This record gives sequence, C-alpha cells and structure tokens, in this order.
Amino acid sequence: MAVFSLPYEPRKLEATEARLEAIYHAARNGLRGEALALASGMTPTEYRALCEFDPLAALAAEKGRADGEMEMSKVLHDAARAGDAKAALDVLKHVHGWVAKQAVQVEVNQTISITSALQEAQRRVIEGVTVPDEDLLSSNRVENADHTV
Repeated sequence: MAVFSLPYEPRKLEATEARLEAIYHAARNGLRGEALALASGMTPTEYRALCEFDPLAALAAEKGRADGEMEMSKVLHDAARAGDAKAALDVLKHVHGWVAKQAVQVEVNQTISITSALQEAQRRVIEGVTVPDEDLLSSNRVENADHTV
C-alpha cells in the first residue's frame, strides 16, 4: 500500500477582488454550498469561514444568484412576449402561482328495480342466503320498465 504525502500549508482567507468575483460567477451560474466553494477555488470549510469573517463573500454569492435569476427571468419573459406559449405558461405557473382548472365530470346512468330489490332482500332474509355483491348488482338491473326509479 502506497502512502501519499500531501503538503499542507494553511491559506490566509481574504475576500480579495478575484475571490469575490469567483464566488459571484459561481453563484450566478446556480451553484450553492460545496459546489460554489470548490468552483471558487476554496474548500467548503474555507468558504464557510470566509463568509463568517467577511460578509462581502456572502453578499457576492447572493448578488450572483440574484443576477443569474434575473438573467433567466428576462430570457423567459422575452420568449413569452414573443409568443412562446410554453414559456408563458411557465411564467404563470412558477412566478404567479397560477394553476390550470381541472374539471372531472362523472355521469352514472343506472336504474334499480324496486320490486326485484325487495324480492332479493326478502329471499335473503327468509332463506338466510348470502349473495356476493356482483350478483346483487346484476340482479337489480332494469328488467321491468314499469317499476323503475
């Protein structure tokens, strides 16, 4: 088994202009957390410490996210204004909380013969016969139009 020697030299954390720009661009492209830290040339621990010691680092990340969101919002709104129906629906749904109406219509046309239902009930009570639900439903179908409801 080979042992690798990794030189360790503590780095000084400073919110230099180059580091703040790296944070800004990473956040503008949608990165967060560890991915943002690594893309900015820092370890996640270094990034958290930098944000804690210098609020400009956290501000650079927030500004980058806001600018990235603004850019994408502009693209989406421009497409919607140009007639892209999908873009317009996405703006309505995700920005304005719009939900398309959903209508469900159920129609049941079933008539029950009262006389056959009473005869079935009487037969079950007198004879003590149990009838499965499927047989009960099929026997109650309209057989005599004079006695339907």
